[in-house]
Amino acid sequence: MKVYKFGGASVRSAEGIKNIVKIVSDVTDPLFIVISAMGKTTNAMELVLEEFMKANHKASLEKLAEVESYHNDIISELFSISENGKNAVKPLFDELKKAISEGVGDDYDRWYDHLVSYGELISTRIISAYLNECDIQNEWLDMRNLLVTDSNFREANVKMNDSQIRLQKAADFSKNRIYIGQGFIGANINGDPTTLGREGSDYTAAVVGNLLDAESVSIWKDVPGILNADPRLFENTVHIPELTYLDAVELAYSGAQIIHPKTIKPLENKHIPLYVRPFGSPSEAGSVIKATTEKPIDVPVLILRKNQVLITVRPRDFSFVLEESLSKAFVIMNKHRLKISLIQSSAISISVCVDNTRYLAGALDELGNEFKVNYNENLELLTIRGITDEIVQKTTDGRTILLTQRTRRSGRYLMKEV
Repeated sequence: MKVYKFGGASVRSAEGIKNIVKIVSDVTDPLFIVISAMGKTTNAMELVLEEFMKANHKASLEKLAEVESYHNDIISELFSISENGKNAVKPLFDELKKAISEGVGDDYDRWYDHLVSYGELISTRIISAYLNECDIQNEWLDMRNLLVTDSNFREANVKMNDSQIRLQKAADFSKNRIYIGQGFIGANINGDPTTLGREGSDYTAAVVGNLLDAESVSIWKDVPGILNADPRLFENTVHIPELTYLDAVELAYSGAQIIHPKTIKPLENKHIPLYVRPFGSPSEAGSVIKATTEKPIDVPVLILRKNQVLITVRPRDFSFVLEESLSKAFVIMNKHRLKISLIQSSAISISVCVDNTRYLAGALDELGNEFKVNYNENLELLTIRGITDEIVQKTTDGRTILLTQRTRRSGRYLMKEV
């Protein structure tokens, strides 16, 4: 059994969905397909949520109408005669309209998971119906009924044992060869929808692979595989054909967007290889992440993380940070869901680099109750693995560097955005 995951870029148009049909048609193994929301639907649903939280239900429904129109355009291209596509998603849009019209925006994170999760439900309904239309028989599964999570809305953690019982019962390959489920979403034990964090569909695919003992997991991307840098930001990028699980975890932690940080652990636990394959050229090998490789990565790897904030805190009473205040500062940061990507400390201060999120203001306020706080916004964090002085000079030239960390083989540079 294999797991295939198709991201939003792969399913953003009718042409992309038709390409999925070609890829799946060549597979004879039992297959579990994980699919993200189409294109920028998650961003569009966040705008729907934004108006809903302001109790502007009319504007929220207008934003939802734009989402519905986008999907109906794709449906019209796929189902020229049949009404199966529209019939598949109409109940979902009806549910959304009712929830928006009658709901009260009292908890942003809970409502985020309730409303935004429909993006994946809609996309998988359309694609499942279209595959059946193309005589590729499949069964659609609602992952809200199968992946059991905690109640940490927007960044839920999967309860593997409970989920395994449900998923193995639902995905019975003696009855159907192909199953289709949503990435990114699950539900807590009470049935409240949850999401696994942005880009969490990769994590869903890994969890499914683990729970169903898959032979492999393949993530289909609009790139030729894993590259040593983002080609949109750096020139002369190089393809990396294979990486170890450890390599992948380090790159993901540093901000490489090709793989979601939580994806590797479920696969490494059962030694399941992860393939990153080019959606536009399915015959090409792409890249593979596995336990061991024939040779280590022999090219520098560059990862640029944008929209970063440098926060420096120091105790108001001049006490020693590492001895008395370190844990208190990190408890506050964790409470406000700040993602720390770099830490540096002195005798009386701690500096951390974090993503700039909607939770930042609350964290800064609470830190200000205990510490003196300074911060800088609009920064970039550049991580270089396989570092040389020449590469550092080339990639940081002309930039103001606020903080540097360097080890034997890697360097990290926090700089002002250009």
